[in-house]
Amino acid sequence: MRLKTTLDQWLTLYEIDRAGSIQAAATALNKSHTTLIYSVKKLEAQLGVSLVEIKGRRAVLSDDGKALLRRADSMLEQARELEEISTQLAKGIESEITIAIDHLCDRSWLYQPMADFLAQNSSTSIQVVETSLSKTTQMVTDELADISIVTLPVTNYPCEAFGIVTMLPVVAKSHPLAAKQPLCSADFTTTSQIVVRDLGGTLKQVVKQEAKQGAQQEAKQDVGWLRSRQRITVDNFDHAWQAVEQGAGFCRLPEHLLSSRSMDNVVILKVDNAQRYQVPMHLTLPKGAKTGPAAKCLYRLLMESKKLRSKV
Repeated sequence: MRLKTTLDQWLTLYEIDRAGSIQAAATALNKSHTTLIYSVKKLEAQLGVSLVEIKGRRAVLSDDGKALLRRADSMLEQARELEEISTQLAKGIESEITIAIDHLCDRSWLYQPMADFLAQNSSTSIQVVETSLSKTTQMVTDELADISIVTLPVTNYPCEAFGIVTMLPVVAKSHPLAAKQPLCSADFTTTSQIVVRDLGGTLKQVVKQEAKQGAQQEAKQDVGWLRSRQRITVDNFDHAWQAVEQGAGFCRLPEHLLSSRSMDNVVILKVDNAQRYQVPMHLTLPKGAKTGPAAKCLYRLLMESKKLRSKV
């Protein structure tokens, strides 16, 4: 289907409406007054409707012109975005980047700077992959991510400090441990512990690892105190929180997660010599010198946000 009109004609109509006169629109478009009059007359002839009328010394859009321009606005905006995206792609800006975030990290540390990044960059989509333990390391060493938020630095991959996460032991208020405080480590050996699964490998590989107990089991990573006689292993902290709320066992959860949830049914335990521990977060660029401009831009915003958090 061949279109009767062009984007340039609709842009002319837009500028006349915005500027309030044909002469002002001609100046904005760097065109002659005569050229714009001809463009409007031609558009009116093509559509068979009157688009502009003169009131006093001003050129204003007719009711039909306003109605049509409202629909043309989105088309003009899409055209501008296409040109902007084309410019960014021509500069080598990535169409998509991948960010790996360790499950311990406060997600607001990522998403607030990401919002600023997206406001500046309309051509790059973002994949966010949540990781833990060996999967966190794998995303770096296999260069599967453009930016990785990790716990401990990965050997031979430079990184920057990004924040500290505090882990606290919690149980439901109805759990027997809640009434026995203060506690010692021995008190935890006879109750169920809720732990988060190492997300390294595929789910099928994880199931095999848990079933075999052999060399594959050694490939998994564990962290923290794991001496309870019974464990409940879950995929993420959302599951862990629900298990704690229901009284299934105790778990160490990030303090930032606890601060965002209702603590009506949950209590933080007091434990002798083991009340809390802290996990450092680090920011790294797994692809090093091969990192693209979009990933570098988001990395800078993440580091700037870290500095602002440090001042609070």
